[in-house]
Amino acid sequence: MNCKTGLAISLLLALAACKNFPTAAQPATEVVTRTKVVDTACSWTKPIYLDKSDVLSDATAAAILAHNKAGARNCNWKPLK
Repeated sequence: MNCKTGLAISLLLALAACKNFPTAAQPATEVVTRTKVVDTACSWTKPIYLDKSDVLSDATAAAILAHNKAGARNCNWKPLK
């Protein structure tokens, strides 16, 4: 490598290094991260309906009630008439 090539490479490396540091003319940029939650459960979940002949444990009945209440609150499910 001759002297001119070495000088050119050194100059390019120095310029590249200086470009990454903020200056008065080039203030540091602030990266803002925002999280957006998209709930798509309303498109594939449905209320759980029971038949008069269904026999449920208390825990199962509570789970179904919680599911249906969450759907009414979050997905605007309406009760059957």
